[in-house]
Amino acid sequence: MTVRALSPGYDFPSRSRAELYGDDQLVNVLWRGNMMFCSAACFRAPKAMTWAAFVEQMVDPWAGSDPGYVPGSPRGWVLDGRPLEPDGERTLADLGVGHKSLLEFTV
Repeated sequence: MTVRALSPGYDFPSRSRAELYGDDQLVNVLWRGNMMFCSAACFRAPKAMTWAAFVEQMVDPWAGSDPGYVPGSPRGWVLDGRPLEPDGERTLADLGVGHKSLLEFTV
């Protein structure tokens, strides 16, 4: 069944657009195959944050709420559908992580 809109629709700027976040960005993280986390978590992270700091300060505390998580165990990283070989010293921007990117991992 088709639906017909009665109004002009969505004609206002998004409230989560990149320019509203300055030097920060929204980064989505998904633990693939985990039954406790059924969807991605969203983090506000500085573009200049190193990969190591991002994992230590944001991913580890979030994923650590699952008793089976061990810090340092995430592997098989995927960035927006492409495999990612993260380097702990590079920034999120250097690795290609953009506003509203999706990072996935397994353990």
